[in-house]
Amino acid sequence: MSRLPDPTVAWKSPDTPDKPLVVLLHGRGSRETDILALADYLPTGYSCVAVRAPLTEGAGFAWFANRGIGRPVAESLAETTAWFEDWLETVAPAPRPVILVGFSGGAAFAGGLILKDPERFAGAAILHGTLPFDAGVPTTPGRLQSIPMFVAHGDADSVIPAELLKSTWSYLTEESGAQTTAVRSAAGHRIGRDDVTALTHWITEVGNSPTDRAEPSNAHKDFV
Repeated sequence: MSRLPDPTVAWKSPDTPDKPLVVLLHGRGSRETDILALADYLPTGYSCVAVRAPLTEGAGFAWFANRGIGRPVAESLAETTAWFEDWLETVAPAPRPVILVGFSGGAAFAGGLILKDPERFAGAAILHGTLPFDAGVPTTPGRLQSIPMFVAHGDADSVIPAELLKSTWSYLTEESGAQTTAVRSAAGHRIGRDDVTALTHWITEVGNSPTDRAEPSNAHKDFV
């Protein structure tokens, strides 16, 4: 029996079950209400929900245990993945399209989900994070064959180890077989305006949704 709490989620607006679902996954130590603001900049034609990670960490929450602290990462990730999959079946049973958008620790969780079951998701966005290498999910060549993927990295990112960012970029753009849209900027560990613009276009292409959308403002906004 899972020891994890019931999911806490925040919807941008009431769910419309006949629309594709975009699921926002926040970073480590953050929470669902922080990343929900990103939904204001994404295309119309979708339902959008932010999910709170189930593990308490500091003042926020995490998707899996820290490496080397407490439970093994692979065991922790497997448990939270099953927890998420159970919740997803209640709101978006197949064949409803589901697009994952994860930032930082949420990016690793999104990557783990789609690597475990590539056919379950319409695509995944890995924003300023890394895939969960060596955490019990397959990262074999061709694993994401023809799956739409999005990856955004900042050259000044001082949070995620450079070698993991490089491995993630190389796998998604070369080895995975995915149809990957890749965005690189001079930014640090944050989602910038250019990232949001490119992500919006990518989601529109993945879902073949209407192109009407809110334009990002010129003011800087961080989504964590």
